[in-house]
Amino acid sequence: MNKIIINYLLLFFLSICAFANDLEKSNKKNIAYIVSDMSIPFWQIMSRGIENKAKEFEYNIKIYNSKNKAKEELISTVNAIKNKVDAIIVSPTNSSACVTILKLAKEANIPVVISDIGTDSGEFLSFISSNNYKGAYDIGKILAKKMKELHYENARVGIISIPQKRKNGQERTAGFLKALNEENIKGAGIEQQVNFSLEETYKLSKKLINTYPDLKALWLQGSDKYEGALKAIKESKKEILLITFDAEPNFLELIPSGVLVGAGMQQPFLMGEKAVEIINSYFNMQKVEKFIELPVLGISKDNIQEKLPIIKRNVLGLN
Repeated sequence: MNKIIINYLLLFFLSICAFANDLEKSNKKNIAYIVSDMSIPFWQIMSRGIENKAKEFEYNIKIYNSKNKAKEELISTVNAIKNKVDAIIVSPTNSSACVTILKLAKEANIPVVISDIGTDSGEFLSFISSNNYKGAYDIGKILAKKMKELHYENARVGIISIPQKRKNGQERTAGFLKALNEENIKGAGIEQQVNFSLEETYKLSKKLINTYPDLKALWLQGSDKYEGALKAIKESKKEILLITFDAEPNFLELIPSGVLVGAGMQQPFLMGEKAVEIINSYFNMQKVEKFIELPVLGISKDNIQEKLPIIKRNVLGLN
């Protein structure tokens, strides 16, 4: 009899513990991260920054991958709202698509932090961005210096850009062209990426190389498909420099070895952390910064060792 009572008490205790655990989970704040394309390393790193800071604050994070499709992004937004999330972090497919996300979130009374890309209009809690204009200007200067060292006179530079309907894309192009103009270096046209594939980057690089015989450099406004550009350069059997925006882990070797002239490195891991910090401040009724702009690191062979700790953590999320 005593044994039966003990078993019942044990079961009762375990059920109380399970209930308390479920209650604790239900009391945790839920945050949705709606991201344009998780196949791109930049967004993978940003999501790790978000998860890292969310763990510190004990928030639940659910990632919605839009796969670079506006329709998928809209479905993700509707699903996040149906799941009654407490806040949304969004890295939209483009600035115009973000307007709809903000409208739907406002109707549901859900605060939104935009982490990169931006929006054409709408209400949001905070916008975390990189100084794309200054970052692109700085790497334009790095490239110009290298071209002068090599005595590349009357040479052209081609641009393989992210979509120019994105505000960050427009800023990158403007900053880079300003640097080239100041150094009297001619542009060779802009080819825009659409699906961000390796094959697309290869074809766009080859097109620029074949169209402009005096092309001496390519600027890739992203980083993850740099191998497509390098393949096109190798096949051309010409001396053509390559510089990028953003970074991959192996850039820590490719830049010092001279395979890449350099890169304008955003800080996606830090951006992700900042997004969650903003939401945490909002939850705790603290003052929130409306606009946060982080610097882009202009990295070349000359300064990569000096900047290595910040690159590993804030740019690549390796620590």
